[in-house]
Order: sequence, then structure tokens, then C-alpha cells
Amino acid sequence: MNGRLIVFFISLIFSSVVYAFKIDTISVYSTCMDRNLNVLVVSPEKAKLSECPVLFLLHGYGGNEETWLKINPKIPEMSDRDGIIVVCPNGEKSWYWDSPINPDSQFETYIIKELLPYIDSNYNTIKKRNARAITGLSMGGHGALWLSLRHKDLFGAAGSTSGGVDIRPFPDNWDMKQQIGNKNENPSRWDKYTVINQLDSINNADLSIIFDCGTDDFFFDVNNNLHSELLKRNIDHDYIVRPGSHNNNYWCNSIEYQWLYFCKFFKGYRFIR
Repeated sequence: MNGRLIVFFISLIFSSVVYAFKIDTISVYSTCMDRNLNVLVVSPEKAKLSECPVLFLLHGYGGNEETWLKINPKIPEMSDRDGIIVVCPNGEKSWYWDSPINPDSQFETYIIKELLPYIDSNYNTIKKRNARAITGLSMGGHGALWLSLRHKDLFGAAGSTSGGVDIRPFPDNWDMKQQIGNKNENPSRWDKYTVINQLDSINNADLSIIFDCGTDDFFFDVNNNLHSELLKRNIDHDYIVRPGSHNNNYWCNSIEYQWLYFCKFFKGYRFIR
């Protein structure tokens, strides 16, 4: 056999990677809503032998537990490569709030008090905040920051991609008024339920934060405003602006940047002083 062919053959053997991740679609009962909700969980091979960090990935409006793997099918391979358990809950159209007017939409309580303990009880997780992160797209970007800012004792790092981080400019969009009422009738509630007004709950170094938005996205201005507000408060964070719009192509790319950030966080590197 030609020597160069032998070298090429050997390189193919050593460059091939065998992944042994497991994907579960489970049904988790919610006591607070008295119903079952689907959750997709990706477990790396490493989780069979040792505890692993956890990344919660939240979908956007109109999505479900399968959304993220459809956007980026490489997520299971990334999970296996880096030893990270990925949890994708179905948040319906909830904006991940506990709705004050809809008892069937209590998703903050569900994720924090029901789903998170379920994952820790049934999967081989590292049960510490510095091994737990959360991010999401659009509505899920709002949800990830909403939950992490309000529960910094549970999450050490958080992100958002194309997130609706200030809901107030969009009072008639995406069923938000079905969750918290009409803005003109409840302006103080809309102030309370928006991410940008939750920043009083953290100080610098409380939470590692990364968020991004495309320059052609309708949420671009509110993300810039969040960046400015964090700077005013001297809260360290990563903010990434790239060309792009509010679509799957953008999110497929952006999640890989955020994934690197969370990998380094889990390994003990701090992005905050």
C-alpha cells in the first residue's frame, strides 16, 4: 500500500469520533399546574460515571422542547464532547413567568421548584450553582435572564440570544397580555415583569452573564439598552453584536459561542472580577 495512503487511512481512524450521548423525552408532572409537561434531556456518556454540569436551554414563542435540537442538531454531540447535561423544557407561550391571571401558566414555579429538583434527582448532575447555567432564544432569552436574576442562588451563569429583555415596547405581541394583562390597564405590572427592571436583584460578580443580538433583529434596541444599564451599574457581562436577524440561522451560530462561554464557566474560569 502506498505510504501516503496508509497515513491518510490512519488519520481517518483517529479523526473519527464516536458519540454515546442519550436523548430522553420525559414527562414531568407539575403540581402547581396539575398537569404533565414534556422535557427533552441530553445526557453525555460521561454522566454514566460521574456528575456533570447542567445547561438549561429555553425555546422561544411558538416552540417546544424539541426546538433547540432542530435549530442546531450538533447540540447532543457538543453535550457528549464537553460532558454537559442539556435540559430543554416545554415552556409553551408562558414567557416563563408565574402568570398572575392564568393559573395554568405557572412556569417560574414549575422550572425552579419542580423541574430543577427533578433533574437533580434523576440525572447525574453536579448540584451546585457554579455547575448550573441557563440561556434561551427570544422569549426564552427573556425567560433565562428572568429566572437567573431572580434565583441567583441556583444559577451561576446565564445568557440570552435575541432575547425580549424589555417587553414594554411590544404590548400587543406574542400573547404577553394573556399572561400579565393589558399594558394600558396594568402599566406597573409590565414594569415589574420585564427583565431590565430586575437588575436591582444582583450586584457585580453575582452572576456570569452573556447575551447577544443581531443588528437586524427587532429586539436589537432593547438588548442595547440592557447592555447600557449593566454598564451603568458596573455589572460585568459579555455582550455580542453580530450581523443577523431573528431566525434559526442566527441562533444556530450564536448558541455555539455561548456554549464556549458556559464551558469555561463550568471549568472554573470567571468572566467577572
